[in-house]
Amino acid sequence: MTLAQTPAQAWQYLTEGNARFVSGQRSHPHQDAARRAELVSGQNPFAAILGCADSRLAAEIIFDLGLGDAFVIRTAGQVLDDAVLGSLEYAAGELQIHLIMVLGHDSCGAIKATDQALASGSMPAGFVRNLVEAILPSVISPHLPADASLNDKVVEHTRQTAARITEQSALIREKVAAGELAVIGVFYHLAEGKAELVFSSDPALAS
Repeated sequence: MTLAQTPAQAWQYLTEGNARFVSGQRSHPHQDAARRAELVSGQNPFAAILGCADSRLAAEIIFDLGLGDAFVIRTAGQVLDDAVLGSLEYAAGELQIHLIMVLGHDSCGAIKATDQALASGSMPAGFVRNLVEAILPSVISPHLPADASLNDKVVEHTRQTAARITEQSALIREKVAAGELAVIGVFYHLAEGKAELVFSSDPALAS
């Protein structure tokens, strides 16, 4: 049995885990030999998390999770591509998760690199250029204020990425429409350790 049967239950479980992390009272669930043995025959996570690859953003730690609880994908700047969408569709279709989280954080280096490329008019070399090109629409979004800070741009990118998941995946969009799945965007504060909801496909989760 999964830890959560609905999107609301999934978000509640994650917020409770984050609260324990913030207070320094983590319970370290599902991290023992019994859990390891239980998962040999298969996995049944309740959520998928697309997070930034930043070393300070380990989802299993900041949400106090254990083995088999979350299907985690990480890319610099939580950039969405075909491989990520395929992974999320696998989680939604085959693993029957109830929540997809896009997890961004303050002081994101990938967003900063995009900001700098825009200001200088010079793109970075190699495959870092691909990351910057993927993030650029968020940095120049018309929804940003004229004096937008780096963190404003991280939040906008997190929101845009979460919205694009349902826009681009018919499978995920259908499950969201049926109420079986929700897609959210979360902004993580490095100093406080707190995860803040900044986007939700389900208005009820934001209440």
